[in-house]
Amino acid sequence: MALSREEREQFLAEPHVAALAVDAGAGRAPLTVPIWYQYESDGTVWIMTGLDSRKNRLIGAAGRFSLMVDRLEPTIRYVSVEGPVIDTTRATIEQLREISARYLPAGKVDEYVDFAWKNHGEQVVVRMRPERWVSSDLGSV
Repeated sequence: MALSREEREQFLAEPHVAALAVDAGAGRAPLTVPIWYQYESDGTVWIMTGLDSRKNRLIGAAGRFSLMVDRLEPTIRYVSVEGPVIDTTRATIEQLREISARYLPAGKVDEYVDFAWKNHGEQVVVRMRPERWVSSDLGSV
């Protein structure tokens, strides 16, 4: 059964690890990788990735990407969004802390942020406005 707008937005706002997919060019399947994301109250989503990463280059070339999140319990449910990039900016340590706190236990955030900020190279935040949604709750197995 398809989810209502409210159900799919609430689900996307939960801290699931997403599968990011972006066009990888002629003769290639889409690049599909797991990624942390943040869902904003205005309906946009953002990801953080390395400035020089393949993901960032492909997203820049394609101008759009998709995210798919799912769960198995208490019911099998998924939400997929696809849309254009609306902004790419240099990441701040505050954004790194925000997205890290979404996924990590509180006691691990500071240590991870310190390590990532020093060792992962320059990061960018890529914002996308969902244009197309696919969602379903398949019930319990």
